[in-house]
Amino acid sequence: MLTIERALKTDVEAIVAMLADDPLGAQRETPDDLSRYLEAFEVIDADPHQYLAVARRNGRVVGTLQLTVLPGLSRQGATRAQIEAVRVHTDERGSGLGSDLLEWAEREARGRGCVMLQLTSDVKRQDAHRFYERLGYEPSHIGFKKRLV
Repeated sequence: MLTIERALKTDVEAIVAMLADDPLGAQRETPDDLSRYLEAFEVIDADPHQYLAVARRNGRVVGTLQLTVLPGLSRQGATRAQIEAVRVHTDERGSGLGSDLLEWAEREARGRGCVMLQLTSDVKRQDAHRFYERLGYEPSHIGFKKRLV
């Protein structure tokens, strides 16, 4: 049975393992030291505009994403939701779990009054781009990032 729910502190290790389980994540994540991740979890968990979700199958964490609600003035004061860090465990890829996670995020965002759901994806993740487009996401903007450290 699959459930999607708010992540617990005890889920951080499994989430970080999924973040590190691809060529890009392997370069930036450090699953052997969870201290910074646990600190970040506390901040995320305390913020009512953040929802760190995990998908569980039979009690095991098999997917994750972070949903952030962004109130704004543009678009006549519209509230948006941002999806980050979508990951599916290696054993579950191709099972439809990614679609389930994003459908859950859409329902959650609508329930919070959001009028738009947005995400970014690394330009190197071409398979992910095709996946998002199949689900109705449009590559309508160019994203920019600047490293500060």
